[in-house]
Amino acid sequence: MTKKKKKKSEDPKVHEELKGFKMEIDSFGEISSTFPIDKINEFLNKNVEDKKLKDRDDLDLEEGKSE
Repeated sequence: MTKKKKKKSEDPKVHEELKGFKMEIDSFGEISSTFPIDKINEFLNKNVEDKKLKDRDDLDLEEGKSE
C-alpha cells in the first residue's frame, strides 16, 4: 500500500485580527506561537461564546462583568 502525499496547501482563511497567526508543536510537545497568549485569549473572549457560562443568571456575559 502506498502512502498518500500531502499537498502543500495555501494558508487557511482566518479572521482579520489573526492574520499571520501560526502555531507549531516541537518534538518535546512545547507549543510556540507567533502571537502572545494574552492576545489570543482576548480574541477568544470577544468572539467565542462560553457554553459552560451561557445558562448562568448571575453573570452578565454581554459586558463580560459579574454583578
